[in-house]
Amino acid sequence: MPTESRREPSGDPLFILALIGRAGSGKSTVARALAADGAERIEADWLGHEVTDRDPEVRAALTDEYGAGVYRADGTLDRAAVAAKVFRDRAARARLDALTHPRIIRMIRERLAALREQGFRGVVVLDAALILDWALERECDAVLAVTAPEALLIERLVRSRGWSEAHAKARLAAQRTQQDFRDHADITLDNTGTEDELVRVARAALAQLEERRNFRH
Repeated sequence: MPTESRREPSGDPLFILALIGRAGSGKSTVARALAADGAERIEADWLGHEVTDRDPEVRAALTDEYGAGVYRADGTLDRAAVAAKVFRDRAARARLDALTHPRIIRMIRERLAALREQGFRGVVVLDAALILDWALERECDAVLAVTAPEALLIERLVRSRGWSEAHAKARLAAQRTQQDFRDHADITLDNTGTEDELVRVARAALAQLEERRNFRH
């Protein structure tokens, strides 16, 4: 168990759980289930939308690069248009990441601080695809990975997101490997069964991770 990359035990009332895995693995299913059980969920995708839709500097920069039409009439970013470009253009991707990632990370930390100030005591699920890239696992108490065979990931992405099989394969190829996620996790869930089965083992895993944290205290 790679506890050396976790934060040291402390009196913090928050138990911060990093949730990692590839697209289509089932992370969102786990996050929703734990939130239904009372955990607070911090979803980086939602924060990213807040950044691109509401931050004036980000809006100005993206309008300069992509044109005024990159924002729809309702003020939201045309993410499909931006994604299509940055997936093909590494320099454009680097500019987008440099613009948005520091803001998202700051918002994550601000949300954790706000939960502490509000007196929240319990589990916080950090649901962010780039946790490892941002080294945020070092600020968490535990890391839970969700994995599944590549063929199943592709099938799920085609069905749930409407991607072509080729696009799903290309998107997965751009992500970290399954083994990399396993190597960074305290516990790995193999999501090859039903959603109910995944939720059951996720709850059991969380209980085990909390017990380990309490033992370390």
